[in-house]
Amino acid sequence: MQESVKKFTQVFGLVEANFADKVDSEQALYKGAIPAMLRTLDPHSSFFDPKANELFREQQAGRYFGVGMYIWAPEGRVLVQVPFVGSPAYKAGLRPGDVIISVNDKNTERLNVSDVSALLKGPRGTPVQIIVKRTGQTKPLTFDLVRDQVPRESVTFAVFLKPGLAYLKIESFNENTGKEVDQALAKLDESKMQGLVLDLRDNPGGLVSEAVNVADRFLHKGQGIVSHHGRASSETKFAARHGERGPEYPMVVLVNRGTASAAEILSGALQDHDRAWIVGDSTFGKGLVQAPFPLSGNSTLLLTIAKYYTPSGRLIQRDYSHTSFYEYYSRKDGHVNPKDAKKTDSGRTVFGGDGIAPDENYTPPKLTRLEAELLGRLDFFFYTPEYLASHKSPPGKDWVPGPDVLQDFRRFALTRNTKIEPGEFEHDNAWIQEQLRESILTTAFSKEEADRVGLDFDPEIQKGVASLPQSKALLERAKTVLAKRQTPQAIER
Repeated sequence: MQESVKKFTQVFGLVEANFADKVDSEQALYKGAIPAMLRTLDPHSSFFDPKANELFREQQAGRYFGVGMYIWAPEGRVLVQVPFVGSPAYKAGLRPGDVIISVNDKNTERLNVSDVSALLKGPRGTPVQIIVKRTGQTKPLTFDLVRDQVPRESVTFAVFLKPGLAYLKIESFNENTGKEVDQALAKLDESKMQGLVLDLRDNPGGLVSEAVNVADRFLHKGQGIVSHHGRASSETKFAARHGERGPEYPMVVLVNRGTASAAEILSGALQDHDRAWIVGDSTFGKGLVQAPFPLSGNSTLLLTIAKYYTPSGRLIQRDYSHTSFYEYYSRKDGHVNPKDAKKTDSGRTVFGGDGIAPDENYTPPKLTRLEAELLGRLDFFFYTPEYLASHKSPPGKDWVPGPDVLQDFRRFALTRNTKIEPGEFEHDNAWIQEQLRESILTTAFSKEEADRVGLDFDPEIQKGVASLPQSKALLERAKTVLAKRQTPQAIER
């Protein structure tokens, strides 16, 4: 190791002394040497410079100080994507599609999203002035806001889809997720629940400790949740310390390719103990343990030190040794690893080494050519401000776009050079109508309200509800098997 460090120091010194231009040493380390070294190890070891480190801490905490909105620059201009309900931006009336012209008198025309985001954040209670250009308004609009704490709830939905059948959506796992799940289920009143659809689709993970906390409330005391071990890391096991914190109703867990890390740990634990029926696609397959190592200058090394295993002993992580990082992150198909076959509590065979394979496969319908183009070109997002500039807000949250709105949208898409073949628009009419409804309700009311209405149209949620009988049968079978194991066997003499 000393020889390797000596060589690196020699090369770095030669670069600093002889490169044609002045070398930014921090950039050479932060953007070059350190990330390049980590890329030779695995896809998930990371280095956070001070700016990235601050964002990482915010994500873990589930809160920050600012105005509370997503911003993006899909066509070179920094726009409001969506304000968070209850945030200063939402209360002030900022809308999706508003073009941010300046922040505190600083022109944003040449700034990127990160630059504008930094201007919007600041200490709690401090003022910030935002000037935007809004479609349909001849003059810019000025908004004077006061920065506040912006909580980002990880449990975004907890509702009854129909009497007795509840739906819970966990978007990520931050420091508050376990508490949020407890509060959400208490608000729903579990005594009224006959079944639960737990939505972990596109949940990228987060704090494993919170996934363990959520698993704990659905499992029996003492049941395993996850374990991990590595070359320099001894085996560590996590089990339900409390367990049985509510009635034992049937559960269906929805997963897809975007379900990763801590979300896979929760899915795997519930599947191994036959506590839930898993529906969807094979999950991402991210089962590497990263430990944070604080460094000087407020930077952090997030280094892989071990691998995660489900209670039955399945490896969650999929192989990355013979593929590029691009191929790894853009995975499309799941593959069962027959060499990593394990048994659930009731004796069902499950496989590891490639994420969590569902008990019941469900693949959402593929987008048609026109649907993919309309989404990719953001036609719905850019049409919405035009619609609201020339129409009153929808009369209610049950509003559905009529034929006149559909034809107006078709005209708008054509002006943006979106290619519409004969018969395509008519074929995709129902899907386009739903996308328009969601986009316009998001701006007129909120994203949360639009998403709530959209739950009733989500085919995978409907599939989850339809699969609750399988979960109920699985739960009963697991109870029977467990009871047999606990019954003392007679011995012949």
